[in-house]
Amino acid sequence: MRYAVKFKTVDEYIKSFPVDTRTLLTQMRNLIKELAPNAKEKISYNMPAYELNGILVYYAAYKKHFGFYPTSNVIETFKNELTSYKFSKGAIQFPLDKPLPKGLITKIVKYRVKENLQKSKQ
Repeated sequence: MRYAVKFKTVDEYIKSFPVDTRTLLTQMRNLIKELAPNAKEKISYNMPAYELNGILVYYAAYKKHFGFYPTSNVIETFKNELTSYKFSKGAIQFPLDKPLPKGLITKIVKYRVKENLQKSKQ
């Protein structure tokens, strides 16, 4: 009943998962923090989120996949690179039994940072 809990911190969220899933969550967290060091980490919609002039990305772990939510325009921009994954208008699903595609995540987060920084200059 993990989602009956209202998480207050990303640490709390990550600690609520089994070790293998915690490892992926921690890798994602560290990667985002490295790529967007000025982004504010928070819990939004009861999952980890990062803000920099608005929401950058969200992510969450589920029973069989890892959800990554970089906004809908990003999905459209990167759709040719997402063909190996299940994806929808605003979400990408990475399987829990495979390593995170750090190269793809890096491109997407950098794109979102640039996009949000541009938005602040308008």
